[in-house]
This record gives sequence, C-alpha cells and structure tokens, in this order.
Amino acid sequence: MKSLLLVIGVSCVNVVVVMCLSPLFEGVIRKITALIQSRKGPPVTQSYFDLFKLLIKEDISVGVVPAMQKFAAFLSFATVLAVSLLIPMGFSAPLSAGADSLLLIYLLTLLGISTIFAGLAAGTTYSLIGMNREMMSMITLEPLLAISLVIAAIHAGSFRLASVFSGSIYASALPVPVSGLLILGVILFSLQAFVGRVPFDVTEAETEIMEGPLVEYSGPKLALFKYSRMMKLFVYCGLIVALFVPWLKTGIYPLDLLIFVAEILVLVVVVTLISASNARYRIDQVVRYYLVLFVIALAALVAAVLGW
Repeated sequence: MKSLLLVIGVSCVNVVVVMCLSPLFEGVIRKITALIQSRKGPPVTQSYFDLFKLLIKEDISVGVVPAMQKFAAFLSFATVLAVSLLIPMGFSAPLSAGADSLLLIYLLTLLGISTIFAGLAAGTTYSLIGMNREMMSMITLEPLLAISLVIAAIHAGSFRLASVFSGSIYASALPVPVSGLLILGVILFSLQAFVGRVPFDVTEAETEIMEGPLVEYSGPKLALFKYSRMMKLFVYCGLIVALFVPWLKTGIYPLDLLIFVAEILVLVVVVTLISASNARYRIDQVVRYYLVLFVIALAALVAAVLGW
C-alpha cells in the first residue's frame, strides 16, 4: 500500500510540474527572444493567459471530420502527460517498474501521429501540407531517439527504463564509450527538431503554411495543442537530462527535483538562442539534415553492439 501511494504521489508531482512549468518556460523563451531582438517582449506569465483565453472560447469545429479534430487534440495532450510519468524527475520515474523503452518509443511516436490526425481532420490545403511534412519528419527524425534508447538498453542489458535511465549509456569497458559520445552528439544536434522550434518548425511554419495542421483549430482544441507543444519541450529536455545526465543527485527529493528543473532550463535557453539566431530551413534541407544524423546514429548503434 505504501509503495502504491508513493507511485501515485510521485505521478501527481510529475504531472503538476510539467503542466505548471511548461507555460512558464514558454514565457522565458519569448522573453529571451525579445531581448535578443531588442524588444521588450511579453511578461513571462503571458503563456498562462493565452491558454486561459483559448480555453474559455467557444469550441467551433470547421474541419471535415470534427470528431477526429477533438480526438487528435486530446490524444496529443494525454500522450505528453503519459510520457511525463516515465521520466525520473528527481526521483525514480513513477511507472518505470512496469514500463520499458519500447513503450516510451510508442508514446513519443503517438505525438507525431496526433499531429497527422489533426491535419487530416482539418482537410485544408495548408493542413495537409503540414501533415505531409510531419510524416517526413517522423520517418527521419523519430528513429534517432529510438536508437538512443536502444543503445542505452544494450549497455544496460535491459530495456527496463529504470536501467536505461541510470547512466547505462556510458557503462562500457572504455573510459568514454564511442557509442555514448556519438549518440549524445546526435541527440543534442536534433533537440531543436524534436521540440519543433526554428529552424526546424517546418510542420507548422506560421509565415509559410499558416501553422499547417492547426490552421483550422481555435478555442479549447487549439489550447490543448498549444499546451501540448509547451509540455513537449519540457518532456523532451527531461528525457535528454535523464538519459545523459543522470548523476547530479543528492538523494533529497525536493532538491533533486529543483536540480532537474534547472538542467531543463539550461536546455530551454540553448533552444531559445538557436531559434532566435537562425532562419527556418526548407523542408528538403531539414530532411537531408535528419538523414545525416540518422547515419551517425546507426554508426553509434553498431558501435554499441560491438561493445564500444
């Protein structure tokens, strides 16, 4: 009973942390971007007001399949929250005992599938273009994180998340495993793409295809997608911290949680600086970039299989 209550308690903390801090980090991104561009910018709490304003609006359905529109919005939101339960935020991941890397890969893939559903349900030219771009990105981008999890599982000798999120990716006979260094570089260079920020925001591309799959969304459904995007940044950064920097812990849960959030904030700042100083890539440039990273990731996978 005590262990069950502990799992429930930690699960609630993870969900609350992700839901409460994600809009704040989005506000930090806006503020830093404004400062770089010599603007005052909105307050860091503006994202909370934007979400609230969308949530209280009338829920209008204008797509060709309104039911799928609503389903896609809730699927995106629920999937991000489910992923948050698999991340060790200063404590063991709440559901790590009953989950493995394959489940995490499936959930991350669902995030992209929800965007595809959104584009199909809207049925407009821009939404279908955005859907096609999301599909191309999934084919070339999503395998990168999957390969990193498989490499960690190979080193750990288990697909259990508790083993994967324990620094296993660096557990090798070599002082610095080649596979660990290669996949770390791949993930860092693809972080911007994972979270859909400039220069890799080709799926939505506001000034090009009018937010693509979300062009026909408004009100609560748009709020769910916007909220999911904010939380996606948090969980992806959290996954990278858990996978590659699992050692900065004191054994004191509240302090470890603060350290975890601080590490995510560092990655958020890096994402912001890159976004504010680069122009959006064309879709063909993005795909070529992903393919190069994919080849390097495969090389890292081969190195891990060989024990390097």
